[in-house]
Amino acid sequence: MRTEDKTRMTEGSISRKIILFAIPLFLGNLFQQLYNTADSLIVGNYLGSNALAAVSSSGNLIFLMVGFINGIAMGAGVVIARYYGAKDRANLEKSIHTTVAFGIAAGIALTVIGMLLAPKILVLMGTPAEVLPESITYFRTYFAGSIGVIMYNIFVGILQSVGDSRHPLIYLIISSCINVVLDIFFISGLGMGVGAAALATAISQFVSAFLCLIHLLRAKEEYRLQLNKIRFDSQMLWQIIQNGVPSGFQNSVIAIANVFVQTNINAFGKMAMAGCGSYSKIEGFAFLPVTCFTMALTTFVSQNLGAKQYDRAKKGARFGVLCSIIIAELIGVVIYTAAPVLIAAFNSEPDVVHYGVMQSRTIALFYFLLAFSHCIAAVLRGSGNASVPMIVMLCVWCLFRVSYITVTVHFIPDIRVIFWAYPLTWSISSVIFLALFLRGKWVYGFEKRK
Repeated sequence: MRTEDKTRMTEGSISRKIILFAIPLFLGNLFQQLYNTADSLIVGNYLGSNALAAVSSSGNLIFLMVGFINGIAMGAGVVIARYYGAKDRANLEKSIHTTVAFGIAAGIALTVIGMLLAPKILVLMGTPAEVLPESITYFRTYFAGSIGVIMYNIFVGILQSVGDSRHPLIYLIISSCINVVLDIFFISGLGMGVGAAALATAISQFVSAFLCLIHLLRAKEEYRLQLNKIRFDSQMLWQIIQNGVPSGFQNSVIAIANVFVQTNINAFGKMAMAGCGSYSKIEGFAFLPVTCFTMALTTFVSQNLGAKQYDRAKKGARFGVLCSIIIAELIGVVIYTAAPVLIAAFNSEPDVVHYGVMQSRTIALFYFLLAFSHCIAAVLRGSGNASVPMIVMLCVWCLFRVSYITVTVHFIPDIRVIFWAYPLTWSISSVIFLALFLRGKWVYGFEKRK
């Protein structure tokens, strides 16, 4: 059986195809989360709470800067998967090379913007004075290597859109090991500061991007990358933008809301920043089933709708959503139970543990709602209707969340008010997405949106 037949998700057992695609994604995201966590563990234990707060406060800002471009890359993946499912080789080739051209341009732009705007944005976020210098160092070092981050995501998106999640896993494992080794060497061995953690991440991302590039250049399948064909095709770029801008905007509005949340957390001091930053690393493990099944669902739905297999797309969507919410909730129960031990692993100062445990036990049991919302959003994106999840998340996860925190914190100056914003907005979006999913128009309206 040819490789493209193995990765094509329009044939064979639905559950088998989704699970075999999702398992490498799960393992890959697990390794990515482990090396992100290793950053915080090493920084928190070797450099102290100020450095940990600096790394933690930069996370949402980095997602804000990178999220829009990654969202467009997701839209590109939908286009690529559609042509791959339809076995349209000419347009598949154009979509892949246009996506790579976009990634190069976006990576260069992001490097310049990130380096220039870092201090101003961190100040606007209310980053405490004692944390600000290290936050700026971390942020600027990270974005000096942002083209590696962007190109890695672009290349992985191409591979995943054609159903190949195994090779990205291999490259991510290599990258994760390099990142952890460099963290320990730079910080513990050479005694470098917080910027070393960002430097280690940038180097490891360049390595993984290079490995993905070599694989795509050597691929014998129809999605092979050829350097002399990397250019913008205007018609294909427009399709990518149509599918990608709503996803990118969705990522950005969520990030803006999270930056606003981080600003409110900053007001409670550096211990709250460190404790909540530690929780965010732990929460990343709950995102693993969410992330892997959303990627799997987007690819599965897009390929099958491209092949006009509508019933198969619906069955796959139901299966993927169910798996995601069950696994996410099981992880939530574990985090709720083990929160004190998990938070203390990052920093054992009582106040840091107090804030981290408080946030864990407010949010963890509601992970099934987070999983459901993201999965339905992925299904809608896969059907080419990315504007609907964008609108829902703009209204609920951004506008409503920010309004709720602004008003409630004014009357009740308790950090738990901020924590409750997440379960509340996840609940509202889940109800809306359930109604949209049950209507079924995401399937039968596909032909009209092509």
